[in-house]
Amino acid sequence: MSVKRFTATSKNIGDMGEEKARNFLKKNNIKILETNFKCKLGEIDIIAKDSSSLIFIEVKYRKSDKFGAPFETVTRHKQRKIILTAQLYLQKHPKLANKACRFDVISIHQNDINWIQDAFNTDI
Repeated sequence: MSVKRFTATSKNIGDMGEEKARNFLKKNNIKILETNFKCKLGEIDIIAKDSSSLIFIEVKYRKSDKFGAPFETVTRHKQRKIILTAQLYLQKHPKLANKACRFDVISIHQNDINWIQDAFNTDI
């Protein structure tokens, strides 16, 4: 009889972080519209809305802060990709195009969740 070992891949770890982020957002009365929106330009982990804004959320999870805080990995290059992907999302969903938009980062280190609202803007 063989025993299968579960090896956590970066995708498994990322999925776990995104699930924690979704649960956290729901507890904070944020309505999730879509997860893992992908296109040729990039991916947005979570697209949500609150009472006043459409929110494009990047989730970063780390077990260790040995290489820095999770949010520090959202570089200017990554921000540009998220912004371009959000613009394409809005083109595909014209009913949402007139809503105020913001870009948030949810940074998770072990079980500590840091929600950085309006983490970056479109002036990049």
